[in-house]
Amino acid sequence: MLGDQAPFAHLGEQALRGLAPGGTVRSYARNVVVVSEGDSTDSLYVVLSGRVKVFVADETGKEVVVNTIGAGDFFGELVLDGQARAASIMTLEPSRFFVIPQRDAAALLSGNPEFARDLVRKLIGRVRSLTEQVRSLALKDVYTRLVRFLEDQAVEDDGRRVVRERLTQAEIAARIGGSREMVSRILSDLSAGGYIAVEAKRVVLLRKLPAQW
Repeated sequence: MLGDQAPFAHLGEQALRGLAPGGTVRSYARNVVVVSEGDSTDSLYVVLSGRVKVFVADETGKEVVVNTIGAGDFFGELVLDGQARAASIMTLEPSRFFVIPQRDAAALLSGNPEFARDLVRKLIGRVRSLTEQVRSLALKDVYTRLVRFLEDQAVEDDGRRVVRERLTQAEIAARIGGSREMVSRILSDLSAGGYIAVEAKRVVLLRKLPAQW
């Protein structure tokens, strides 16, 4: 039953209820903080629909986005150690979650070896991803990180490569660990050079981006 990409990737609501009888479904509108960094950890959240961002912020409100998570994936895995939440979660669009209480998550881990194995595999993947993010932040400049972000996010759309998600410059900056001002300058230069176009907050890649700014 368990998926290849995440323990819950191919499970619907009824299947999840079979695995975690104490679970409940919750719905949230766009731009709602579902959990906050430092909160007590009491539940594992499976995303039934929608998408969320995982972020950390300082006292001034400056954010760094650690990850984005969509349907079939999960967050709140720190429920397994009972420590406080390490990051905040905000919905990027209207979203529904299957919320598994701590006792059910612990029972799944101890009583379902397939679940435990797939969960460990998923957590290993996240560690590798975070390691790569740290490497990028430490060793690559903002331009290089921005180019990689645009190329990773771009998909084919009617013969063009488009970053479908509508992002403000501040949101892009949070994703790559840069400042809004620097992202604005780079995007303006790329646009002036004919490398990209920005249409309704969507970035269109018109030709191969230069290796250096």
